[in-house]
Amino acid sequence: MLNRALKLIRAFHQLSQTELAKRLGISNSYLSEIESGLKAPSVELLKQYSEIFKIPVSSIMLFSEHLEAQGPGGRLRVKAADKILRLLEWVADKEALTHGN
Repeated sequence: MLNRALKLIRAFHQLSQTELAKRLGISNSYLSEIESGLKAPSVELLKQYSEIFKIPVSSIMLFSEHLEAQGPGGRLRVKAADKILRLLEWVADKEALTHGN
């Protein structure tokens, strides 16, 4: 889920993978692997996202499956985060169709 959130954050700010990779000081292929879920971002990289996009790290970490907590509270957080991402992805897809992207 974290990979989906990071991709949506980038897309919301209208940055290409190449532009963001340069700002993060990483390769475009590494960023692509993170956004596709093949690699996990480090805490340091998440701190960079936080600084670039002016979002608290804690807000970004809401979407980390690795924080799946024990018990119903943790499961609820994961389900809520997934629903938020699905809604944002739907809005982004609708926006892309509307603007012909």
